[in-house]
Amino acid sequence: MKITIRLFGVFRIGRFKEEVRDLPAGTRPRAVVAALQLPERLLGIVLINDCHAQLDDPLHEGDTLALLPLLEGG
Repeated sequence: MKITIRLFGVFRIGRFKEEVRDLPAGTRPRAVVAALQLPERLLGIVLINDCHAQLDDPLHEGDTLALLPLLEGG
């Protein structure tokens, strides 16, 4: 299945802003995070098709997965 992956903030460093990938059916965001070697401890928000999601929610053909890091500031 093809999904679009969008990365934000520090997750883009050395990677990409947006990319379409062909993944096995039943792939979950947790597997994408691991494949991209993103530190889970820095993961702030997971969106599937612009809706809040969990790392273990299933992805489907044509979905857009957005991964946003925790924000710092004060």
